[in-house]
Amino acid sequence: MSLYKYSFWEVLKHSFSAEVWDKVMPAIGETMYMVAVSSVFVLIFGVLLGLILVMTSKEGLVPCKVIHSILGAVINCFRSLPQVIIIIVMLPVARALVGKSYGSNACIISLIASCVPLFARLVESSLLEIDKGKIEAAKAMGSGNMRILFTIMVPETLPSLIRAFTNAVVIVISMTALAGSFGAGGIGYIAVTYGYTRYRHDLLFATIVVLIVIVQAVQLVGDTISKVILKKRHLI
Repeated sequence: MSLYKYSFWEVLKHSFSAEVWDKVMPAIGETMYMVAVSSVFVLIFGVLLGLILVMTSKEGLVPCKVIHSILGAVINCFRSLPQVIIIIVMLPVARALVGKSYGSNACIISLIASCVPLFARLVESSLLEIDKGKIEAAKAMGSGNMRILFTIMVPETLPSLIRAFTNAVVIVISMTALAGSFGAGGIGYIAVTYGYTRYRHDLLFATIVVLIVIVQAVQLVGDTISKVILKKRHLI
């Protein structure tokens, strides 16, 4: 149903019909698959790069200006590119890795390339918030760098890291919708192909509802986990 022929309320009502959701439900599965797989890689590589940035910084546990500068420059290059540009640039890479430049698996490559640098910087910011006095005290007690990192820095900033990862997952979700216009499938494909190109505004409304629900659920889970940790530490 199109808003050009029917009223807003008629289109909105029809967006919850079985006919519409028969098309939307498979797309939800594709979107959740892309989000889940991408989020795992974003978490792994984002945390790894963030830790390296903190460790090799001027005041880090293992200062190394060369590594810190090069890694920071590469991350900044990817962060400076709009998501649309990254999707286009990563198409040849996706073709080389998964054999084609369209579909869910190809989209995952672009999602990782776009969101890992962002999450790495969020991890870095979270870790830099820790009280330097605690690190100095641990050094004075003879703790090694790895022990300081994984028993003091990461645990102390865990609530902040969880919130940062929640934001990263939300960005992944929004990017899957964008990637739909490049043949990635999922909710974005439905919104562009039917909602925009064919003026099926009932399908467009349905995709909006789905994206809102998914984002709200992710945000709720992230906030809840973060608050539970803070309550256990009697910080709230």
